[in-house]
Order: sequence, then C-alpha cells, then structure tokens
Amino acid sequence: MPTPDAALEVEIAAQGPVRTRVRASGAWTFASLKTRRRDLAERLAELERQPPEHIAWDLTAVADLDDAGALWLAHALRGAPRVEVSPRHRILLNQASDGLLVPAEPRRPFDPWWAVVAIGEAALEFGRHLRDATVRLGLLAIRVAELTRRPRDFPLRELSAGIFRSGVTALPVTMLVGFLVGIVLTYLSALQLKRYGADLLVINIVGVGVVRELGPMLASIIAAGRSGSAITAQLGVMRVTEEIEALSVMGVSINVRLILPKVIALAVALPLVTFCTDLAALGGALLVSRFTLGIAPAAFLEALPRAVEVVNFWIGIGKSAVFGFAVAFVACHFGLRVLPNTESLAAGVTRSVVAAITTVIVLDAVFAILLRNVG
Repeated sequence: MPTPDAALEVEIAAQGPVRTRVRASGAWTFASLKTRRRDLAERLAELERQPPEHIAWDLTAVADLDDAGALWLAHALRGAPRVEVSPRHRILLNQASDGLLVPAEPRRPFDPWWAVVAIGEAALEFGRHLRDATVRLGLLAIRVAELTRRPRDFPLRELSAGIFRSGVTALPVTMLVGFLVGIVLTYLSALQLKRYGADLLVINIVGVGVVRELGPMLASIIAAGRSGSAITAQLGVMRVTEEIEALSVMGVSINVRLILPKVIALAVALPLVTFCTDLAALGGALLVSRFTLGIAPAAFLEALPRAVEVVNFWIGIGKSAVFGFAVAFVACHFGLRVLPNTESLAAGVTRSVVAAITTVIVLDAVFAILLRNVG
C-alpha cells in the first residue's frame, strides 16, 4: 500500500498543563509535503503561536521522514518539552534541530575603504609570491651549481621527455596559429599599403613583426596555456597525492628531479618552436602577398633578407628561450603551492596560466625597451 501523505491531528484539552496534543502521521517527505505544503504550513504557524510547554507532540505514527520533513518538524518542535518519536527518526530530527541552532553569519557592513583593502591584500599576496619565487630560483641555482660537480646526476631522461612534450607535440598547433596570423597580418597591412603604392613594404612590416615580436609571443602564449598548465597540473596532483612529500622523505631533490628538467626543457624547446612558427607565419604572408599584391614568391624571398636583419632573428630566438624559462618556472611555482584538494588544483592551474602569460608580456615590454636601438 502507498504511504499516506503527511497529516496533523490537533486535540484541544480544556484543563491540565498540556492544552494541545498534536499527532503527526503519514510520509513527511519532500514529495508528500509538496502536495500539502500550504495546509500544513498554516497549521504549524497556528501551533507556533502557543507556548511550547503547553503542547505535546506524538510523532510515532510518522511512516517516512527525510531532510525536508525533519526540518519542518524540528522548526515546530523548538522548545517543546514533550515529544514522542520513534528511535529510527530521532537521529534525523536531532540533526535537523542542531542545524537550526547554528547562527546565521552576520551581514558585513559596507566598507568605504574596500578598494584600498583589496589592493593592499593583492599587493601582499604578490609580495609573498615574489618572495617564494625568489627563494625557489635561488635553490634552483644552487642545485645547478652542485650538478656541475656531479654531472651524472643530471636527469637527462626527464629533460629529453620534456623537450619532446613541450616542443615536438606543440608544433602542429603553433605552426597553424602562426600561419593564420601571418595571413591576417599581411592581408590587413596590404589593404592599407595599397592606397599609397607601398606594396613592397608589407615584407618589412610582416618580416620584422613576425620574426622579432609575434613569433616568440605566439609560441610563448600557446606554451603557457598548453605546457604550463600541464606542468602545474602534474605537480599539483603530486602534491594532492603526497608524492612530493614521499620524494622528500626518500632524499630526492625536488628541484633537481621535478623543476630543473621542466625549466630547461621548455627553455630549449621554445626557440625551436618559435623558429617553426616564424616559418609558418612567413609562409602565410608569402601566400597572401602572391594573391593580394601580386608579389611573386621569388621576389618575396629575395626581399626578405634585406628587410629583416639577422639580429632581429636572434633577438626573437633569445627572447623565446627566456620566455620558455619563465613559463616553466611560473608553472612549477604555482604547482608546488597547490593544497591537497581538487578546488585548489583547479585554481592553481588557472592562476598559473594567467601569471605565465602576464610574465611573458611584461618581459617582452622590458626587452622592447632594452633593445629599442638594436636591429
């Protein structure tokens, strides 16, 4: 037989300390309360107006009880000294009653200085990150100096695997992005240069822009989102599963085994990826120049070395190595700061990618200022 819906039976006594006897029966569940919500709410509101010491509750006829029904009954039973309930429902009612006793968090008043406080907290957090990163960089330098005396301890296998993952597997996406950027940049430049009859200057604009700036930036940003997030996630999972603590207990250096090969691998792989990205972008520029400006591929390739000095190429390659080191180091820094929970892991990966891209942009601005008279 189906369980009857929730019901309340109220008996009023003319005399005695207990003026009202309430008997609850049926299924006090979410599905049952949904059908009789209004009627039960009105009857319970009437009972709450009476002193709780004058009411006796009998809940032994309650057939089913879930969290929703327990909250309704616990709210009505507050302060009632006479309650009869079956043992199987007593624990759930006690838990619901304890939950109602938890005080609500008071609403914070409006702080007119909240912006200043937020900026100050952000500055302090940035200072802590900068301090920890400086300490980590110093420890890494010490370990590199120690490895010069014991070169056999250098993790060559981890280094080669890191170069393959960060370099070879990243070539398809970076070259595709570079090819498309070269097409877009050349096409938009050609539309403007056609008005002044300076079609050949598109080679100068695209050549210098791609080789010196866009190539390293595109490769670094893609590496930050691809390799940087993977490094942070890997170290974060090791932190969650306490593998890093296990390595420390066994006497294995985290800086040598985990950080150093990743940092060097990306610093070595990213210039190679940048070189391939430059080739793909210049290939896209050559294609657009042929069909938009009528510049023959042979003429494009002949004018390119004159438009782009060799020093610009080496500046781009050198910047790529620095960007690769920075991306990998930032990823390792945030990966080792992950707390042992999944929420911290997700937040750490997000912060790692944002911080790595920001670091690359800041370093590119610094290089642009320092090398403004070169090339």
